[in-house]
Amino acid sequence: MNPERVFTVLREPHISEKVSILGDSANQYAFKVAVDATKAEIREAVETLFNVEVKKVTTANVKGKVKRNVRGITRKKNWKKAYVTVVEGQEIDYMVTD
Repeated sequence: MNPERVFTVLREPHISEKVSILGDSANQYAFKVAVDATKAEIREAVETLFNVEVKKVTTANVKGKVKRNVRGITRKKNWKKAYVTVVEGQEIDYMVTD
C-alpha cells in the first residue's frame, strides 16, 4: 500500500459507550474510515500506525441521518465504520501525550 494512503484510510477513532464496552470485553476498537477503504487497507494502517497485530476487521456502512431545519430537510453524509479486533495482550492507546 502507498505510504500516504496509510494516513488517509483512518479518519478518527469512534468513541461511544458501545465501543468502550467492546474494548474492555472483546479487545475491539472502532474507527471512522474512508468510504473506499478495504479491510486489508484498514488492517495494514492500524498495524503500521499503532504497532499492534490485528486479528480481525469488520466494517459497516453507516447511513447519514435525515435532519429537519428552517430551510427544509437535509441529510448528513454517509460514512464507514471499522471494528478492529487486536490480538490478546495488546491494546491501542488513542491518547498521545507530548
